[in-house]
Amino acid sequence: MNEVPFFGLGLDAGGSQTRWALADTNGELVVQGHVAGLSGLQLQSDAGLASLRATLQTLAHALNEVIQGQPLALYGGFTGLGAEQDKAALLALLQEALPVSASHSTLTHDMDIAYRAAFTPGAGYLVYAGTGSIAAYIDAQGQTHRAGGRGYLLGDEGGGYWIAREALAWVWRQEDRSPGSWKQSPMAQRLFDAVGGNDWQFTRAFVYGSDRGAMGRLALQVAASSQDDPAAHALLLRAGAALGALAQHLLNRFGPRPVTAGGRALLLSPLLEAGMRSTLPAEIDLKITPDLAAHVTAARLAIFHGQVGL
Repeated sequence: MNEVPFFGLGLDAGGSQTRWALADTNGELVVQGHVAGLSGLQLQSDAGLASLRATLQTLAHALNEVIQGQPLALYGGFTGLGAEQDKAALLALLQEALPVSASHSTLTHDMDIAYRAAFTPGAGYLVYAGTGSIAAYIDAQGQTHRAGGRGYLLGDEGGGYWIAREALAWVWRQEDRSPGSWKQSPMAQRLFDAVGGNDWQFTRAFVYGSDRGAMGRLALQVAASSQDDPAAHALLLRAGAALGALAQHLLNRFGPRPVTAGGRALLLSPLLEAGMRSTLPAEIDLKITPDLAAHVTAARLAIFHGQVGL
């Protein structure tokens, strides 16, 4: 009989950051932390692979101070994780850095752990808004249904990247109509400060040269402008309405259930919640839980699945 892994490692890997947690065999939280973002999309390029390996080494260094060679059961949720071959490639990289085995490892999409942190399967709908956005429903049979989550090129409405992109697009449309109008826009001023200057070359270099996380963080400048710039106020309400629409798609498909909205984008402004409530039926229970602590749920799932697999 195999020995029960001493620790369960939970990973909640997103585009902006990866949160991790260690649980003991009783499911009690031991320690938690965060490293840079990890994504299945990084598997598709040499630069991405190098970044992924570097982040895993940083994670290993943080964990080694605690685990001291003890084996790990792993349950990780990753954004951008595709086919089984991607899971196999990612597991191999994880095993290079960490004492995990295939038999005690579960790699899944990030919404799996987020949903299970919010609901038991079949109980409700989760809208998650971080750098991107998606709505999910795991039914009582364990099947995952989704709305949105199509990535920054095709969707992710209401997420941090989308908010930043829409804000910059609005600013430059105003500049096309009336050059210099940014001087009357507190949001434009904050955005230009963040990208390095008010000339197009600074915006262009930032948008097309930065990663998704850096772009998503520009949404903080939009949120900071919500009280003194009507355009920012309206954009954040629109972002919330877009998130509400994701939940409404699932309501239409599977019937009335409670909705929980999670993810760091919900911390930007209460206007996102207001926009969601304006979109959803009044009788639908909406709960705002920006921090679902999905990494902690994942660590406990790692212990459970590791023990079941013995």
